[in-house]
Amino acid sequence: ESYFVWIPKYSYQLWDLGNYSSLTSINTSKVHEIPIKFGLENTSDDNVGECTTPMTSGATGNCKIGDYMTPPAFITMGTNGLWVGKFETGYKGATSTSGAEVNNGDANKVQIKPNVYGWRNIQVANAHLASYNYKREYDSHMMKNTEWGAVAYLQHSKYGSATSIRINNNSAYITGYAAVSEPTCGYTLDNRACNIQESTSLGADGTYTINYLNPNSQVASTTGNYTGIYDMSGGAWDYMMAVMLDSTNSAPLSGRDSTYHSNFNGAYGEGGGTFIGGINFPNPKYFDTYTYSTSYTAFNRRILGDGTSEFGAFASQTYGSETRQIGSWYVDEGWCVRSLSPWVTRGGNFLVGIGAGIFDFNAAVGRTYTEIGFRVVLAV
Repeated sequence: ESYFVWIPKYSYQLWDLGNYSSLTSINTSKVHEIPIKFGLENTSDDNVGECTTPMTSGATGNCKIGDYMTPPAFITMGTNGLWVGKFETGYKGATSTSGAEVNNGDANKVQIKPNVYGWRNIQVANAHLASYNYKREYDSHMMKNTEWGAVAYLQHSKYGSATSIRINNNSAYITGYAAVSEPTCGYTLDNRACNIQESTSLGADGTYTINYLNPNSQVASTTGNYTGIYDMSGGAWDYMMAVMLDSTNSAPLSGRDSTYHSNFNGAYGEGGGTFIGGINFPNPKYFDTYTYSTSYTAFNRRILGDGTSEFGAFASQTYGSETRQIGSWYVDEGWCVRSLSPWVTRGGNFLVGIGAGIFDFNAAVGRTYTEIGFRVVLAV
């Protein structure tokens, strides 16, 4: 009743170390195919043309341009591949957009299918809980930012579509949809012709948005065909299990106040250590951490391989009344986690227009938002 896509373990060739510390002019000619090699062994400094994967925020290790490096997602989970939810997570039984806006951690409501209402308005803690308990025998968990990165690099290799993924512009947050045409402008709060959103019933085509079963929707897949992953551009933003550290860089900064992360209180599943304010986080392998900053433009805090700052440089762009930071690859948005918004979100939602995409990254506080959902990953 749910669909997953296999992402086999691989290494990719570094072309940029993502050490951007300030905004600069973008250069859209940077877009290119990413060379990858499939293999079960981790890359190592001991091998010519490889480097040992640096696993922490801002680290480069001995890696240099031209080296092959194993994405950290495969290393932290100790797996030879990952099964990634083919669609944004839906809420089983929802018969309306609002019916999928539920803030609980009920794993029995997880549904990963096309043409269902995406599960949104859920705290990060509850999204983790539902994902973690979904299929324990398959080490199910909420998607991390480094895992999103592993999908992004494969998508832009010869094994993926290697092009900008078409936005899901269905404003009812139904999974698996694709816009009839690509937006030509960025973030809009209205329905201008350059960035059209449209609501439909489940499984029905609209004038400007088409459902998964319509073959023309395959432009919204990471492979350009039905074998790929959908909803990685537009639809809802996806919360990642990825958080910024506190000002001492010693513990996760869970949110701006206890309301936003209350359901992390008390250990469930595999517990971690007790952190700030008595918050007990899961086992560290289930979340990525980024060093502290008050700035949303401190791009050099990336984890190499997470699909963020390697796609720079970045610059400010104004769309009507909205100013956004955009990157060189398809002008997708780039906003780093910061003290006011410590949790990573990916993909953009349907309002973001041209700024949405697989290389879009943003940040939020971890509380409920009707425009943010989540994804499930299996590590077997």
